[in-house]
Amino acid sequence: MTTHKRASDQSTRLKLSSPGRPKATHREQHVTFWTLIRKGLSSEDAAVQVGASAPVGGRWFREAGGMPPSQYSTSSGRLSGRYLSFNEREEIALYRAQGFGVCVIARKIGRAASTISRELRRNSATRSGGFEYRATTAQWHANRAAKRPRIAKLAKNLALRQYVEDRLSGQILSPDGTVIAGPNVRWTKRRSVRRQHRKWALAWSPEQIARRLPLDFLDDPLMRISPETIYQSLFIQGRGALRRELVACLRSGRALRVPRARRKGKGRNFVPDEIMISERPAEVADRAVPGHWEGDLILGLKSSAIGTLVERKTRFTLLLHLPPKPGHGDGPRQKNGPALAGHGAEAVRDAIARSIQDLPEHMRKSLTWDQGAEMAQHEKLKSQAGIDIYFCDPQSPWQRGSNENTNGLLRQYFPKGTDLSKHSRNELDAVAHTLNSRPRKTLGWKTPAEALDETLA
Repeated sequence: MTTHKRASDQSTRLKLSSPGRPKATHREQHVTFWTLIRKGLSSEDAAVQVGASAPVGGRWFREAGGMPPSQYSTSSGRLSGRYLSFNEREEIALYRAQGFGVCVIARKIGRAASTISRELRRNSATRSGGFEYRATTAQWHANRAAKRPRIAKLAKNLALRQYVEDRLSGQILSPDGTVIAGPNVRWTKRRSVRRQHRKWALAWSPEQIARRLPLDFLDDPLMRISPETIYQSLFIQGRGALRRELVACLRSGRALRVPRARRKGKGRNFVPDEIMISERPAEVADRAVPGHWEGDLILGLKSSAIGTLVERKTRFTLLLHLPPKPGHGDGPRQKNGPALAGHGAEAVRDAIARSIQDLPEHMRKSLTWDQGAEMAQHEKLKSQAGIDIYFCDPQSPWQRGSNENTNGLLRQYFPKGTDLSKHSRNELDAVAHTLNSRPRKTLGWKTPAEALDETLA
């Protein structure tokens, strides 16, 4: 009885158990995707740019924990000339379909005949006993063979993993050793940060855990780990080390790493580069010329607010009365409806214009504000009040130092946690007069009112 050999026996590849469908994406697409992520694009936009769908981009990002896998983190994004690229595999498939031999294909694509022979033998499709060469299947097999799987350090060192988990999710103890359970609230969010609703735990940071290990295990070199390894074990799925739910013990509470470039792009879309603080005239920085102001809001309960304006040279202070609009607090806020709290863009614009309209023109040169939504109508304010508007960088309160210092003084009269809408305009004027009558060391113990009178004179 004769037995027929299967064509798939020509392959030297180990037998695969249900390998699944080959992926349609290629290494170049993944590298480009993570390059765009590092530039600050969302996972959906980055996926569309590389030719994938938006849901696929979100899945790539989640599976990797927001961290680019090592095989996709090269700077060039291209394989070295030693390895066949997907374009070369497409050419091999075309020439093979036309009936060319190994040597002819090797000459046409500029490779050695042994390279082509090995490629056909290792990476051909062998489904149902066949032996056919297809570029997508060959690229999939090549990517699988290129992986170098390693067991995670926390997965193979049980003592180290227990130490890390105890410091992340250990129980809170009182000085006498009594366990304090804390509030029993389930962690239900994946990306939202709900610090007040999370389980009470030791919650050591990965850096604290890593730096404490050499002190607790002085003579055991196996009890060492880097903070980045702990983060990767928490964020990346399938590493078989730390439990996924332990991300709730991190201080940020995030289950995914946020690319740094994405966090830098938190500026408001109504703030063009032409009016950033870096474009402000040099005369503003040295405080030699009056007429340059800094502004901000101080917030209170029930979304109440008071606006503050401080002149940089004299430290003269103006307070903006921002009463709530009719209907505020009567029920749920209408979606995309008008701002009823009193410190919307229109209310702040009118309050600033009303406060500085009586000042001389040379006292209305510029106003520096943070990138709050209350200044969305800065263009109308510029034309209405005749003052140039500049915006600070995100999360940079020191760029409005005079205003921040004045806000600290105002908290003596308007403490945090109080309803600021209860103060009338007369009360605000009285507090502003009190500050303007207080001698300042930076003014040679003159008051801001006296310094302003000298400037106007």
